[in-house]
Amino acid sequence: MPKIAEVEPTPNPNARKFILREPLTWGTARSYDNAAEAVGDPLGEALFAIPHVTNVFYVDHWITVTQDGGAEWTPLLKLLAVPIREAPAAEDRSEAFGAVGSGLLDDERLSPEQREKLKTISDLLDERVRPFLQGDGGDLFIVGLEGNQLQVHYQGACGSCPSSLSGTLAGIESLVHQIDPFLEVVPV
Repeated sequence: MPKIAEVEPTPNPNARKFILREPLTWGTARSYDNAAEAVGDPLGEALFAIPHVTNVFYVDHWITVTQDGGAEWTPLLKLLAVPIREAPAAEDRSEAFGAVGSGLLDDERLSPEQREKLKTISDLLDERVRPFLQGDGGDLFIVGLEGNQLQVHYQGACGSCPSSLSGTLAGIESLVHQIDPFLEVVPV
């Protein structure tokens, strides 16, 4: 059962990041935008059963919960703490979930050049963007490459944060332009 070490605000006023003493997963991110997506995940289901919860994102030693803005944080944090504390800590099976990825780089519809471009972009984002997003209780991953559009998806606190769709997106596009100046970064 993970113990909560601290709760931090995020740049998104409707999201809070719980820092845990024990990991919930080992490198496997779980992101849910609604209760239907969380079906089968006991922690996700329990958190969405709490009124006002609109997003749940967790990986390793932290979890970010976003609300709809209709609840005061102090009483909501007390409700959220219960299922977080009751959740099992990471188990060996988490490693198996980590092995299951989107398979984007293995997509046979992509040319070898597109796969190489995606790998380079992904490595750059892993190094220069994702650590900062994770520090604020969110994350991002590449969804696809269609024509000159690189599709990315924000998770956790970043999913509904206004700065994700403006400043962060412009910064990501600037980095991507170092690899391909014709790519447009599109959040999905």
